[in-house]
Amino acid sequence: MTGNAEAGFRLGRMQRWVLHIDMDAFFASVEQLTRPTLKGRPVLVGGAGGRGVVAGASYEARKYGAHSAMPMFRAQQLVGYQAVVVQPRRAVYSVASRRVFGIIAEHAGLIEQLSIDEAFLEPAALVDATPTDVLEWSETLRRVIREETGLPSSIGAGAGKQAAKIASGEAKPDGTFVVPHDRFDELLHPLPVGKLWGAGPVTQQKLAAIGVDTIGQLAAMSRKEVEISLGGVVGVQLWQLAQGIDDRPVAPRAIAKQISTEFTYPTDLRTVAEVDAALTRAAEGAHRRLLKDGRGARTVTVKLRMADFHIESRSATLPYATDDLDILKAKALSLARYPDELGPIRLVGVSYSGLETARQDVLFPELDREVVRSAPDTDYETGVSDHAPGEPESGTGLGPESEELGTAGTDPARRWHATQDVYHPDFGHGWIQGTGHGVVSVRFETSATGPGIARSFATDDKDLQPADPVDSLAWEDYLDSVDSDED
Repeated sequence: MTGNAEAGFRLGRMQRWVLHIDMDAFFASVEQLTRPTLKGRPVLVGGAGGRGVVAGASYEARKYGAHSAMPMFRAQQLVGYQAVVVQPRRAVYSVASRRVFGIIAEHAGLIEQLSIDEAFLEPAALVDATPTDVLEWSETLRRVIREETGLPSSIGAGAGKQAAKIASGEAKPDGTFVVPHDRFDELLHPLPVGKLWGAGPVTQQKLAAIGVDTIGQLAAMSRKEVEISLGGVVGVQLWQLAQGIDDRPVAPRAIAKQISTEFTYPTDLRTVAEVDAALTRAAEGAHRRLLKDGRGARTVTVKLRMADFHIESRSATLPYATDDLDILKAKALSLARYPDELGPIRLVGVSYSGLETARQDVLFPELDREVVRSAPDTDYETGVSDHAPGEPESGTGLGPESEELGTAGTDPARRWHATQDVYHPDFGHGWIQGTGHGVVSVRFETSATGPGIARSFATDDKDLQPADPVDSLAWEDYLDSVDSDED
């Protein structure tokens, strides 16, 4: 039993157990797994450009205050010279996620997958189980995941989704935390109210204004006080969750066909700069959700609601699916329309659709990153949207900026960049640690090799070739079995 799990442990019986599993620092953990030299080092996953944003941070980096959604330059300032910045490799994360959730499905049966790295479970084997049983079952699952994939995870357990979600946060990193129903008040009421799912910054501010800072203080309010302070529906739901009342079912989620973020502004937007800033904010917010989803998008749609509540939308489709923030943002900006044409604008939204697991590496991505403004009359699809507004999401997106490519001659196929996967017939699979002055430095290693050797090559060395990033997992048997199942 882990130390923090011990606090949530007590014998007793309860009918329902919901578990929340979350892969610890998933992106960074996969990078440390496939590039063993990075184990124990502060890894920042994301773009290193001036506008790059952290998509994931290892726990070694988090000790310095770095975290997801933070500007990369700020994260590097906090961590210092020892920071290792790695460009995201979505294909690798997708394969790792698929294997992890295959293992979970074998053990748990019923899964409600929330994103590429987390899910709710309600195992039939745990109906009427004791906290001891739940702890042992969870520890077994975490051990199997670790043994088969090399990746750490944390599990929280409680009588409902809310308790399980909070408990998994308390279990991190690499632990289990069990919250029996009869100890809900004792274990969770002292926690900040922001731990509640649905208690965002605005709700926290409203509660703080009336002196409510903890889950227990919210639970102690009267229903009337809650309705006045937070509203009748959402407020009461949050209040009930604070009291441990949560009968929401665990059920498989339908695969999202669209991912979107939109914002309604208290003051109408009237200038080009204001609209562009709003589009950038919405594109980054939707991109954050896209990264959590684990797929790429082919179609970008911009939605504008005017001051008179008229809605305009227009879409454009790429020839490939991508999760590159710059490409998606450029496409959104190219679809923009402005107040001098439409009048004041009160809502701006961006959505991504045509979602695909497979993403294509583009030979000249810089071309698609250019913002090409469309003339007022275009052939872009336009129409009126009637879908319900998406819930605003604050903060910046998690999208990485692309690093500058190297300059290995004039052949585009031989342009190298830091952290790129490569292959050499004498040394096997590796990744580029640095490039410049006609030289490429490569570390040859995978999850199966342990820390590898480093070698330097001329940028035009014919034996050095781009490689499939998935090969760094060294999961040949697993990938062969998946391929055979699909045939």
